[in-house]
Amino acid sequence: MNNKLQNPVWFSLEETHKKFATQYDEVLFYDPKICPFGAFTNSEKTKYALNEYAKLTDSFFLVTENGTPTFDENFVILDKKIEGVQMVLKDLQEVEITENIIPLTEKHIDEIYDLIWLVMPGYYKKRTFDMGNYFGIFKDNKLVSITGQRMQTDDFIEVSAVVTHPDFTKRGYAKQLTTYVTKEIIKDGKHPILHTTKGNPAIKLYEKLGYELTRDMNWWYFHKK
Repeated sequence: MNNKLQNPVWFSLEETHKKFATQYDEVLFYDPKICPFGAFTNSEKTKYALNEYAKLTDSFFLVTENGTPTFDENFVILDKKIEGVQMVLKDLQEVEITENIIPLTEKHIDEIYDLIWLVMPGYYKKRTFDMGNYFGIFKDNKLVSITGQRMQTDDFIEVSAVVTHPDFTKRGYAKQLTTYVTKEIIKDGKHPILHTTKGNPAIKLYEKLGYELTRDMNWWYFHKK
């Protein structure tokens, strides 16, 4: 599994999410309607792939541990390199679930999209919902907190979209939802992982839940010229 964790987008698109894959030689991308992520095994191949993928979407990410993508400045622009980290569950700590956590369905897609873009804009598409299962907490019939699943292989599932409406933070919703989704992944016989940015205060929460930092994982953010 460690080999797959070094390149999680690539192996997700080779395995569980193969149906969402767009391939350019040694570069794989998600269908841009699903998720604007790509990965590669040969950095010399990324220049052509980025030019082609830019015909499908205005902005997108390449996700790497160490590799540096090559690109053609005549066609795409590198906005920034987002320094992130990967965390893998080591020993899940017990958390009391006091909230009513419900599975989210197609009827919630707009609410999910609006809440994620309010809190964490840039990554989520409406059809990212198709990548895995999502769960939420409602208050007064309003979706106020979410956690879901994103990248998946035969071995692991990524916990993702851990967001809470700013008016409902510091109530333990993220802790309970992350624990709940982690347990759902374990029930599926797979290993829970997650990604976040370096220095994110949420890292302390994830460590308390039993996750540990394992490696850097960087998001190279491009847009077409």
